[in-house]
Amino acid sequence: VTAVALAARGAAGLELRVRGGGDRVFSAAEAKGGQELEAAKTAVLFIEFQHEFTAEGGKLHGAVGPVMESTGMLAKAAKVAAAARAAGCTVIHAPISFEEDGSDNPNRGLGILAGCAADKLFTRGTWNAAFDEAMTPAEGDLVVTGKKGLDAFPGTDLESLLVANRIETLVLAGFLTNCCVESTMRTAYEKGFNTLTLTDCCATTSEDGHRAATEGTFLMFSSPVTADDFIAKLSS
Repeated sequence: VTAVALAARGAAGLELRVRGGGDRVFSAAEAKGGQELEAAKTAVLFIEFQHEFTAEGGKLHGAVGPVMESTGMLAKAAKVAAAARAAGCTVIHAPISFEEDGSDNPNRGLGILAGCAADKLFTRGTWNAAFDEAMTPAEGDLVVTGKKGLDAFPGTDLESLLVANRIETLVLAGFLTNCCVESTMRTAYEKGFNTLTLTDCCATTSEDGHRAATEGTFLMFSSPVTADDFIAKLSS
């Protein structure tokens, strides 16, 4: 990508952000929710497809493995990624990682982030924090930097990547269904994106938790679809 192209993207992104106003990417009049899918303006965001969750030996694999198996989410996510690339969508990966001492953990004294600190999860530079082989970013994919918390927007370059690429539809998949995926979904919705969630490309620590999200909150802040339904939309 040339410097001129990057500058043009940046200018276009700035214009879009200014028109959106404040913390929203799109104004009320321009909000994209419910619109028809257009591949060139669609990004698929894969959240935390890292060994800590996905592979034997990962500290959290035992907790999420049953839901991963019941949904077949890893293979389906890889299938979606390939279809999205072929259709001309933007594919984005959002990994999380922390320093070994947890000094960059934004709320290490409370809740799930306290657990990340205590158990030294997703330690930067380790096998645990590396991408799963099935979901390694391909040439042309984008990788979010700076993710330390649950929502993939705060403290990261996700929004700037979306704006620079003129994305209007954001499709979400990953871990945990009722944590990072749900948090990111809510923010994307509030910012005016046409937000889709891939119900069988997510996993969490229990079937009940997964079901409560995919059949409950996902309906409030997104259009939940299966991997096959999304791929069909890309082909229509």
